[in-house]
Order: sequence, then structure tokens, then C-alpha cells
Amino acid sequence: MAIITLTTDWGDRDYYVAAAKGRILQEMPEATIVDVSHKVRPFDSTEAAYLLRHVYSHFPKGTVHLIGINTEETDRVSHVCVLYDGHYFIGADDGIFSLIFKQKPEKAVYLETPHEGSSHTFSTRDRFVGAAVLLAKGASLDELGRSEAELVQKLSFEPASNQQGIRGMVIHIDTYENLITNIPRSLFDEVIGTKPFRLALKGYACSEVSEGYSDVPESEILCLFGSNDLLQVALNKANAASLLGISLNDPITVLLQEEIETTQRPNLKLSSSSGF
Repeated sequence: MAIITLTTDWGDRDYYVAAAKGRILQEMPEATIVDVSHKVRPFDSTEAAYLLRHVYSHFPKGTVHLIGINTEETDRVSHVCVLYDGHYFIGADDGIFSLIFKQKPEKAVYLETPHEGSSHTFSTRDRFVGAAVLLAKGASLDELGRSEAELVQKLSFEPASNQQGIRGMVIHIDTYENLITNIPRSLFDEVIGTKPFRLALKGYACSEVSEGYSDVPESEILCLFGSNDLLQVALNKANAASLLGISLNDPITVLLQEEIETTQRPNLKLSSSSGF
């Protein structure tokens, strides 16, 4: 079964999504097309990378993932096709691939397939689709481009830790306005474990990891690990980002309680104090 996914910032108001899907079905009627998201913030490759990083592995090996973000080809941004962990990724190399992959990909090539449209403003439809269909039909990367691509590297923000705790940041705000941080469960378990702690985010705090959102009363703050094993801060059945006034890239700190007591800082649990 040929599966092609779409991740774009096109929204659902214009014809762009339908046009890309129509081109796929025109060339491969039996293809299964899956929408990852068409509501990525405009031009935000970092958000698109976050979505793909956490979703691609749930698809079968051999799936082709089209990335319709910042697709204009320039002297500095090339169109590439990348093989990673048995999956194919096609898009413009503005650094997004380095944010998706944890390790070096198996192979990457510069696309040499023709651009079919008279304009170069819709590369996903006019170039990426053709390459995706070729791969879905069994073509190799060498048939799409024989030059080995040197992918642009873009550094992601990683959490810092020491014996006192962890410092991270908000890297994603989901549809429910839950605040997803870059602190993985593995790091939390290593540094904090079962010891008492205090999580602080822009003056708000909590000191217990919940199993689910309903562990606290409605509209109260909580922290928990989501399905992607990243620490998140949320309000039960409420919008944390807007109600708490928290934005992307805001810092978050998780300190061991013993370190707070040593420095004589107050022991805050669920509050809106700005004392941290």
C-alpha cells in the first residue's frame, strides 16, 4: 500500500491542499493520502519538524512524507529527498530535516526531477508530488537525484540539567493550548525521579506529576507526560497558554525541593505567585 503524508501551512481556506491531493491521485489513483496538518504556523519549519518527529514512526516503513513549508528553491535552499529510518521525506532543506531526525539519515539527494508548473511558487504540487509518486511506485533515491545532499544543520534547544534540577522551555502549544516542553521523561526520571520537586513556569508552579488531566479539578494547573513522553503543563479542560499568558520559548524550571529549601525559597505547589 502506497502512503503519502502531507504537512503544510496552507490552512483549509484555499485550493492548495485539494490541488496537491488531486495531482497525487491523478498520477497514482491507488495512493493513500494522510493529512498530518495543514495548520502549521506560516513559514514555521520548527513546528512542522516537531509534528513530523513525533508522527512519522507511526506509519509503515516506505511511507513518503511531503513537507509543504517554505518550499521556494533558492541559491541557499535546495529541494531534497531524504531516507531516514525507512521513511522518505521530501521538502526544501532550510534546516527542517536536522530538526526531525535524531541521527544522520541513511541517504539524502538533491532533487533533479523536473518542476512541472509554469510558476515555481507551488513546488509541493509541481515537483514534490512527482518525486513522491516515483518513490511510492518503487523508485530508488538515485533515480530522483544522484548528487549526495549535505543537509543544512539547524540546532534545536535542548534542556540543561545538573544536580539541582532541569531548565527547559516551551516548544509547542497544541490545539488544546497545552504547553509542551522539551523535557523528556527520561531526563526527568534521571534527574528528579521520585524526589519532591517544584516546577515553575512564568510564576505558576506545581509539585506533582499527574497521570491524567482529570487528576485535578477543572481549570486547575497540572503537569504530566503526554503521549510523546515530553513534560507538559496544562489546565484541566481549559486553555493554559492564553489563560496563563505563556508563549512559545518561555522558560520552565524543575528544581528539587531540597535545593529550594537550601536557598530558603518558598515551597509553592499550585499557585500564581511570582516568587520564583
